[in-house]
Amino acid sequence: MKTALLFGSSGLIGGHLLNKLIQNNFYNKIKIFVRAEPEIQDSKIEIIKVDFNNLKNHIEDIKGDDCFFCIGTTKQNSPDKNEYKRIERDMPVEIAQIAKANSVNSFVYVSSGFADPKNSGAYLRYKGEVEEELMELNFTKLGIMRPSFLMGNRKEKRFGEKIGIFLFKLLSPLFLGPLKKMKPIHSEIVANAMIKVANEDIQQSIFESNEIVNLNIN
Repeated sequence: MKTALLFGSSGLIGGHLLNKLIQNNFYNKIKIFVRAEPEIQDSKIEIIKVDFNNLKNHIEDIKGDDCFFCIGTTKQNSPDKNEYKRIERDMPVEIAQIAKANSVNSFVYVSSGFADPKNSGAYLRYKGEVEEELMELNFTKLGIMRPSFLMGNRKEKRFGEKIGIFLFKLLSPLFLGPLKKMKPIHSEIVANAMIKVANEDIQQSIFESNEIVNLNIN
């Protein structure tokens, strides 16, 4: 039986992931790292309230078998450039470094389609930089998920994203070959794939959106 470490349990993917980890027989403990006490309760769950500005205070808590990282923000929610960088770039790297030092076996990270450390846009650049840092840590097992537009019921409304999803769903039949990775994907499918990567003998580390879908089929 294993211990899962989950960062971002209240988000779109993280919410599905938490429910699936509760149902999964591989795990007898799920540590969720949160700012505020969640409503969900289960005998498997250990709630760890975290000061994300001082992660070094939680080194002893970040111990287990598989670490799942689903935290993300938007420029609307984090208009300060330094805070945005801290959440999108610095936080996942620091958590991964602590997890590696604590001999956590696997790290599964929600990145983004078209992540690129050389991209001019901060969001895709930070995601790409995190990917590079994760690969250098040499986890026994690394899963980098690059979903396209995410479908699901968000707690917050993102009008621009809704328009994007609508247009991309409309154009999906035209997305063939290399363009398959641009098709919108349901957040629950990403959560399924993350658990599968952590528990099966899959040599691949980076999964484009269409490859995440294939993980749910195979």
